[in-house]
Amino acid sequence: MRSQSRERDRPTPKMAAVSVSATPATDDAGVPRPRGLAGLTPTGRARVPLGWALYDFANTIFSYAIVSYAMGLWLVEDTQFGKANGPFAFSVAIAVSVGLNAIVSPILGALSDRAGGRRLPYLLFFTLLCIIPTAVIGQSPALVGLVLFTIANFAYQSALIYYDSTLRTVSLPETRGTLSGIGVAIGYCGTIFIGILIFLLDLPIPSVFFAAAALYGLFAIPLFVVVREAKPAPGTPEPGIRDAVAALGQLKTTILDARTVPGLPRFLVGRFFYSDAVNTIIVVMALVATEAMGLTPTVANLILLTLAIVAVLASFGWGALVDRLGPKRTLMIVLASWAVGLVVGGISLGVPGSVGLAMFLLAGAVLGSGLGGVQVADRVLMMRLSPPEKLGEFFGLYGLVGKGSQVIGQLLFGVILLVFQPILGVAAYQIAVLSLLVTMLIGAWLIRPVSDRWSGSGEVAIEVLPERLAPATAPLEPR
Repeated sequence: MRSQSRERDRPTPKMAAVSVSATPATDDAGVPRPRGLAGLTPTGRARVPLGWALYDFANTIFSYAIVSYAMGLWLVEDTQFGKANGPFAFSVAIAVSVGLNAIVSPILGALSDRAGGRRLPYLLFFTLLCIIPTAVIGQSPALVGLVLFTIANFAYQSALIYYDSTLRTVSLPETRGTLSGIGVAIGYCGTIFIGILIFLLDLPIPSVFFAAAALYGLFAIPLFVVVREAKPAPGTPEPGIRDAVAALGQLKTTILDARTVPGLPRFLVGRFFYSDAVNTIIVVMALVATEAMGLTPTVANLILLTLAIVAVLASFGWGALVDRLGPKRTLMIVLASWAVGLVVGGISLGVPGSVGLAMFLLAGAVLGSGLGGVQVADRVLMMRLSPPEKLGEFFGLYGLVGKGSQVIGQLLFGVILLVFQPILGVAAYQIAVLSLLVTMLIGAWLIRPVSDRWSGSGEVAIEVLPERLAPATAPLEPR
């Protein structure tokens, strides 16, 4: 691991072109690379990518069991906020937690950069901050539970900043798509696991919170045991309060720095729009299934569980496609499939009987597949565009735009239902779902010209530098 750290720190061209479609048979020293999982990581040890990917398994348990399933259903119970106010209270909690995280994301990323690129201590802190409040939500009064969920979801979103950026530590440049796809696929296995557990044990909604918290903690352990980060350079100080205060002024600098990287500003703006659809669908899955389709929570859980299986299989395919076609082209294919899924899903809510249910399942399968594809492709594209010395900082900005869009999307979804549901009934859900199509198409249009045929990370050296900082199709150049 130490030799890999020295290799990563050597000077390389800042804007190096890269087009690697397969894992090389040998490393830089001419030693044959191991096959399988071991060949995906610089350490040559299979337990490293496996332990890393198990964290995807762990945090997806929280994402599905709490965000997509239990919290919304718990809030609409008559003993909590009720059917009229529950969905809006849920939307507000999501907006507050994600909005606060969006504000501090660049600060959190910059702090890890100031710590010599160490991500794991921060990842551990926010993992625990998510697990502990989640465990007691089900036994709390409605308002207290809402506050605890807000804290837990803030921590969950913060942990993702550090988890995503550790992909660089555990993978090679040419294997990131594959390993990212494996992580997402194993993550959806977490969805399947907790969904089956809820069904087989017939867990009541309040009990889901403790079970999800315990399992999140259990399956997060391997990452912290097997993944080792390079030690910071001698003399690198531990970040403290002064660094946190200094980082508060980092956002403007981060945005200015991002504008100097060709294609990155346009990608981030595009991500703001397509993430609106992605993040909102994750949150409202169970509510749409129960309130718009009239399904029971148990049936909704089984349907979402089945769709998660589709997402698992698709994630492996999307990961391979990223390494073959590149992250941008793969992302465009994913967003095209989402356009189809949102249209079919919106229409299905107004079609009665088995035909409407079949259309709903078809739309869910398309959206579930695409959900894995977005997660696989866009974090690899972000890494492709980011210089290594600013990886944490730019991943904070990446988190900011995605989470900022979730605030807008979730509030828009909640307001549409609050205003139109008493008047239009199920049609209000159709309007809310189809509103996501508009923002998703805007995002796809924005990222279409962005090129991923070069690497801002400088991890693959080239003999001849490009004539300009970006290919002719790049939408933005430094000013």
